[in-house]
Amino acid sequence: MSRGQFVLLIVVTFVGSIVGGAVSGWWMAPNSAKAQKVNGVNAEEFLLLDQTGKARAGLGLDKNGEVGLVLMSRDGNRTLALSPDDRFAVKLSDQSGRVIWSAP
Repeated sequence: MSRGQFVLLIVVTFVGSIVGGAVSGWWMAPNSAKAQKVNGVNAEEFLLLDQTGKARAGLGLDKNGEVGLVLMSRDGNRTLALSPDDRFAVKLSDQSGRVIWSAP
């Protein structure tokens, strides 16, 4: 192989690499996520997690389709639950689930 052929081989390999990378990046690029509505986000549940990954607050639907908001204390000893579909709209419970305070 002459020096000219070697240089030509290097140039063709380089150009082919650039073109191949550009084409594969365009062809295999992941599709971006599309919003369901311009001003909204749809979900069945939203969780707020602390730095350790523990759920501290949640907004969602239970198995009966009733909506609720639950807030947990930092130590996990108290839970504040708001649910317009429940007998008591506002409940403060201890860690065992015993209701400490409620309001209709």
